[in-house]
Amino acid sequence: EKLELKDHPEKGVYVKDLSDFIVKGVDQLYQVMEAGQKNRSVASTLMNNESSRSHSIFTITVESAEPGTNGEQSVKSGKLNMVDLAGSERQSKTGATGDTLKEATKINLSLSALGNVISALVDTKANSRGANFIPYRDSKLTRLLQDSLGGNTKTVMVANCGPADYNYDETISTLRYAYRAKSIKNKPSVNQDPK
Repeated sequence: EKLELKDHPEKGVYVKDLSDFIVKGVDQLYQVMEAGQKNRSVASTLMNNESSRSHSIFTITVESAEPGTNGEQSVKSGKLNMVDLAGSERQSKTGATGDTLKEATKINLSLSALGNVISALVDTKANSRGANFIPYRDSKLTRLLQDSLGGNTKTVMVANCGPADYNYDETISTLRYAYRAKSIKNKPSVNQDPK
């Protein structure tokens, strides 16, 4: 099923027809996360019995309200995007064929687009003029993560690496990717809206 991206002046980029849930606590949040995880596409490859066949983005928006200095309600909000990227795959190691191979090709293309965005952001921040083009529109993944990468946010990446020497090339590639992401420097500010 194709996911259609939309742009909203307040929400930013979002996926049309996805569900939003209001939760009041951690237990309810876990229930929503578990429901989303059950929809995740996985398949068996030579490298992994339950290989992710897609990226997963779980977005949490937190709002808090308190009385402002002028007596009106003030709302602070923050958004947390938790992203689980499907790993880059070499066909020779996974043995992927058919639909699984097509999925791997799409995964690798979107990871490449994300790498290009991260590199452009790091190069732009290092460039005193900061005028480089950032190719967010090259993939749906980078378009959805535009605010998280170069916007009013802090960006953190957790890299999952295996100790086996058989996976040396993948481990080095992952660490380079994470190092570039770590080099993104944003200056987030408080999102506050008087209500």
